[in-house]
Amino acid sequence: MKKIIGLAAASLILTSGCATILTEETHKINVTTTNGETTTVTVDGMSQTVPGVVTVKKENKDKVLVADDAKCTDVNLNKEVESAFFINILSGGVFGSSTDYGSDKMWKYQDSVSVPCK
Repeated sequence: MKKIIGLAAASLILTSGCATILTEETHKINVTTTNGETTTVTVDGMSQTVPGVVTVKKENKDKVLVADDAKCTDVNLNKEVESAFFINILSGGVFGSSTDYGSDKMWKYQDSVSVPCK
């Protein structure tokens, strides 16, 4: 019985991705404006009010936070590799890291950005 449990645990570790298990499908970004005023931004086709927390879907691509107000400038959101992915390379090897890559959960964006406004 102990061998079966051990084998099941080893299989789970080798075939699953750390970032896939430990992170969400979305990333929350704290967004402020340089003038402190409230404005609306659009990302992933959804408008959200800032200052505040903006939620974006994790994907293998950079995104743009589009300022809806003409006084404000758009902000680039650059994808970065989630730190849990690097742990997975060491522990899960090829199987785990390919799972993370396939699920797009290995990516994240900046934790906070400021929208330049006049």
